[in-house]
Amino acid sequence: MVAVTAPRIAAVLVGLALALAAPAAAASAQPVGPAQLGATDLALLNGVRLAGLWEMPAGQMASERGSSQRVREVGAEIAAQHAELDQLVVDAANKLGVQLPTEPNAQQQGWLNEMRGASTDREFDRIFVERLRAAHGKIFPVIGAVRSGTRNEIVRKLAQDSNGFVMTHMTLLESTGLVRYGDLPPAVMPADQPKIDSIQEAALAKTAAGSGLDPLVIWVIVLAAAVLGVGGTWRLFKPR
Repeated sequence: MVAVTAPRIAAVLVGLALALAAPAAAASAQPVGPAQLGATDLALLNGVRLAGLWEMPAGQMASERGSSQRVREVGAEIAAQHAELDQLVVDAANKLGVQLPTEPNAQQQGWLNEMRGASTDREFDRIFVERLRAAHGKIFPVIGAVRSGTRNEIVRKLAQDSNGFVMTHMTLLESTGLVRYGDLPPAVMPADQPKIDSIQEAALAKTAAGSGLDPLVIWVIVLAAAVLGVGGTWRLFKPR
C-alpha cells in the first residue's frame, strides 16, 4: 500500500491544477471569431465597409465633376479619408475573422448610378451632398451605440475611429451650403429617455406663444427654477 504523504498530496493537487488550467489557457489563446461578436458589432463592421465601397467612388466623381471648387475639394477629401477608414475596418475584420462585403449593396449602387446620370453638374452636386449627408446621419447613431456597449476591444477602437471620420465628413458636406436640413429625418431619442408630459408640453408652448419668447428661453427658465428649488430645499433640510 502506497503511503499518502503531504508532499505526494501536494504533487497531485499541482498536477490537477495544471491539467485544469491548460484548456483555459488554450481557449484564451484562440482568436476572437464572429461567433463571439454581437449583432451590433457585425453591423458596424459591415456598415463601415459598405460606406467606403460607395463613398470612395462618389467622392472621386465629385472631385472631377463638382460644379464648385468647394464640392470638388470635399469630394476629394472624403474619398481620401474613406480609403484610410476602409483599411482600418479591413484590418479589424482580419483580426476578428470576419468576412466583409466586397461591393456596394443595391441601394448604394443606385445612388452611384443616380450621380452618374445627373443631367447637369449642379444636379450632381445636390445628389452627391444629399445622399452622403443622409447616409452619414444614419450610421452616426449606430457608431455611438456600438462604442458605448460593445464588449470587444477591437470593435470599440474601430467605433471610436469611425466616429471621428463621420463627424468630419458631415461637417465637410455641410460646408458646401447644399444640405437641406428640413429634409433630414428627425432625430430619434433612445427608448429609455424620460418623456415630457403632454399637458406640460402644451402649457409651455402656450406660455411661449403668449409671451413672444422663444420656447428655448422658457425651457431654460424652467430648468433654472428647478435647480434653484432643489438647492433651497437641500439648504432647508440639511443637518445643522
